[in-house]
Amino acid sequence: MATVVLGTQFGDEGKGKLVDILCSEADVCARSAGGNNAGHTIVVNGITYDFHILPSGLVNPQCLNLIGSGVVIHVPSFFHELETIQKKGLDTTDRIFVSDRAHLVFDLHQKVDGLEENALGTKEIGTTKKGIGPTYSTKASRSGIRVYELFHWEAFEKKLRGLAVGYRKRYGDLLVYDVEEELECYKVYYETLRPYVVDAVLFVQKAFNANKRVLVEGANALMLDIDYGTYPYVTSSNTGIGGVITGLAISPFKIKAIIGVVKAYTTRVGGGPFPTEQLNKIGDHLQSIGKEFGVTTGRKRRCGWLDLVIVKYSTAVNHYTALNLTKLDILDGLSEIKVAIGYKVDGQELESFPADLTVLARAEPVYKTFPGWSTPTTKLTSWDQLPDEAKSYIMFIEDFIGVPVENIGVGPGREHMVTR
Repeated sequence: MATVVLGTQFGDEGKGKLVDILCSEADVCARSAGGNNAGHTIVVNGITYDFHILPSGLVNPQCLNLIGSGVVIHVPSFFHELETIQKKGLDTTDRIFVSDRAHLVFDLHQKVDGLEENALGTKEIGTTKKGIGPTYSTKASRSGIRVYELFHWEAFEKKLRGLAVGYRKRYGDLLVYDVEEELECYKVYYETLRPYVVDAVLFVQKAFNANKRVLVEGANALMLDIDYGTYPYVTSSNTGIGGVITGLAISPFKIKAIIGVVKAYTTRVGGGPFPTEQLNKIGDHLQSIGKEFGVTTGRKRRCGWLDLVIVKYSTAVNHYTALNLTKLDILDGLSEIKVAIGYKVDGQELESFPADLTVLARAEPVYKTFPGWSTPTTKLTSWDQLPDEAKSYIMFIEDFIGVPVENIGVGPGREHMVTR
């Protein structure tokens, strides 16, 4: 059976730590969508690991790891990341595999990503400029290049040259890119990538047939989903439960748990409406104490109160069976804590989270205020140790959403997790 871990908000909720903990009981950890625009930080025995394209399950030496068919993969980043974690002592031998159906992200796509973002000016999306959007665009337009095609060199070379010509016609001299240089790199990857490539459909099928325990690591989060997020301020893949099923060819009947990871406040990177954003001392507190900088880009994250309108909407799309509340300790010491429980536009309360961003931009949050707590929660180990005010905050969240909060993060390490 499979357990799925998904982000409920705008990403950066701390999914990696939960995945790391759950991997101790998993045989396979798989990524289903996105690329190296994702970022998970895991702290194990005082060593910090930053994952982008690789599944976090690599921290567990007994766990196999799969980059699924719905993922887009930048091969140089794949090998750089592998080398980095290997230097920190992780043995990845025969434990990481790449779907032959996954699409390749080229340096060409990354160059184009930057040009497309710059062309938007003040309306920029806030992409990581990792080439994810252009790669999914070529995938959708049927001009993309899959992993297996690398091993048919003449056809591969022709297709990459064709992509370069097409983009050159569009951007002219603005596109500073050398196709010959990239092809030389792939002549090396032609040999070095081959041992990692598998038929992922067969890989997943065999795992379930052998009763393996499969853990799916979501990338990004529901509010960045290409269909259900705050479009166009989204990523270019399906980051919710739908992307899990299509990106890994997993039967929905094989999924036993869908865990939604919720940060105890709300953050987002890049542009787009953010109703509960706090451009004041509260926002500064959350940003500085929470160390809210992007793992992938290093950019400051925008910070605000927990938005339960978003989490409830996210639940309606992803159907969480449990929630993992993270970074509760960042709220320590605040005199009061607010959560958004509704939106009003022109004095009228909205029934649900709107698709229309012009409406969302005018939305005024309806807040419920809770007393803060003075007792530090950092590194507590049991529910009984939490301050009563913190317990009330958590119980309100699960009652409002209608999903139990089973785990509470109170620090960066894997041991800093309260389980109910």
